[in-house]
Amino acid sequence: MVDTTPVARAPAAADPGPLRPPWSARALIATGLLVAAVAVTWLTFWWIGLSPASLAAGLDDTARLLRRMWPPDLPGAGDVAGMVAETLLIAVAGTGLAALASVPLAFTAARTHRGPRWLRPAARVAVVLTRAVPTLAFAILFVRIFGLGPPAGALAVAVHSVGMIAKLLADVVEEADPVPAEAARACGAGEVQVAVSTVLPRVFPALTGIVLHRLDINIRASAVLGVVGAGGIGVALQTALGSLNYHRAAGIICVIVVLVLLLELLSVAVRRRTIRHLVRHGTIRRRAVRRRSRAGRSAGDPTGTAALPAGRAPHDVGWDRGRVLRVAGAVATGMVFLVSLWSLNPDPARLSGAWPNLRSVLTGMWPPAFSGHLLMAVLESLLMALGAAAVGAACGLVLALLTAVTTTPWRPLSAVVRVLLVVVRGVPDLVYALLFVAALGLGPFAGFLALWISSTALAAKFFADSLEQLDPLPHEALTSVGARRWQAFAAGIWPQFVPSFTGNGLFVADLALRESVVLGIAGAGGVGYLMQESIATLRYDTTAAIVIAIAVVVYAIETLARVARRHLL
Repeated sequence: MVDTTPVARAPAAADPGPLRPPWSARALIATGLLVAAVAVTWLTFWWIGLSPASLAAGLDDTARLLRRMWPPDLPGAGDVAGMVAETLLIAVAGTGLAALASVPLAFTAARTHRGPRWLRPAARVAVVLTRAVPTLAFAILFVRIFGLGPPAGALAVAVHSVGMIAKLLADVVEEADPVPAEAARACGAGEVQVAVSTVLPRVFPALTGIVLHRLDINIRASAVLGVVGAGGIGVALQTALGSLNYHRAAGIICVIVVLVLLLELLSVAVRRRTIRHLVRHGTIRRRAVRRRSRAGRSAGDPTGTAALPAGRAPHDVGWDRGRVLRVAGAVATGMVFLVSLWSLNPDPARLSGAWPNLRSVLTGMWPPAFSGHLLMAVLESLLMALGAAAVGAACGLVLALLTAVTTTPWRPLSAVVRVLLVVVRGVPDLVYALLFVAALGLGPFAGFLALWISSTALAAKFFADSLEQLDPLPHEALTSVGARRWQAFAAGIWPQFVPSFTGNGLFVADLALRESVVLGIAGAGGVGYLMQESIATLRYDTTAAIVIAIAVVVYAIETLARVARRHLL
């Protein structure tokens, strides 16, 4: 029998109104960063006196300078070959020295380090300091200690590269499988034996990729080290600009751009091929061993050695084509590194004579001499970098929408913009700063324009890569039901893109801050000029204060970026 008793209905709830998503920590952080970027940009414009009228006048002066530089006067083939070779040798020697020093430092700085406890904090401090101070700042110091020439440039490249290589390698070491290392320790192996026999072979592919990427960066840096007398093609550029020979300066800039672009293409191709080969070979080797082991066990051989070819011992891996190529590549790399070191003419008498200079620099750095003038110069570099990064991120977003395959309105336009961005990125920031200083005069206005251009090109590349990696289904679904292009972007792409936009924008700000320090060397505002002046006048206590201030600011920006990525990504 069915119960027909009426069920009492609950009273109707009040209308809750339109539904709105709650404010999450992710939304608050993204909004806070956007507000901070707008505030910093406005403060930067006020600080340097930037207005539409001044910007138009500055661009007009720059256009007149570019007209004076045309046509470029290219140096002779012999001169170009010599300058390019010296630049490459500085980069190779510095990168090789950094790789040798970074391996033990990375193992010591990793959380898996089992040695004395005080070594790990000391190693991490060394990694932070060497990464925070730009290459050109180290070049100024080493030119004062070792004198003019390529050795100072190679040492500057090496010391700064240690920070990046050691940091990235330490992260890889921490993520390595701990089981082989624990097994080796259980057999009585020491920490050095464990690192060399179990950990280093596993992280070697990652180390190869990191070193090749750093070599690409160091070639760009070596192209302008000559501005402070550290050798390379930058010496010729500084001489041409100092003598107002703008036609020759334009020719040298063209050589630098072509060199950087060709080496960027070469390094990308070599890095991809090397990493793909190493990873594929390791995967094939592990799969082959597992297949042989399973086949042996199924045939009654518990060790799996019966599946090995006849005449080969179980522990003999053999000399196949891949192993021969790897050994030959390692030997060739070592030979190139030794040749690069030898070509820099490391005179032992000159190196031993640098010890008094080094001692005077180190003893003169304590105690650091902080001052209000120094802090204002650091603040100027900070504002210049953050303001240029914010404006560059906004302009880069527009260019990225034209470049990315998923958002471009016209495919040929995407190819044109992508080539333009590659060319713009090929010019070092210091070259832009030198041009703007020659056109507009000394001051932070020239530095801001240089950082704006480089930040725009870099942000556009990062944003375009991120846009092409997003899930296209929401955008296609909205387009299929009649949504317009801007509606599909706002509802289907932008919510996915916010984390990448924020993370890449903070990374661009970090790079701009490092570059703003060295732009002052060319007279483009900031703390770089003060640092060069303190070294020239032997005020090493001021130099130490500048280095400490730079390290603190850079580390603070890195910490902010790390926290933001953790909450947004």
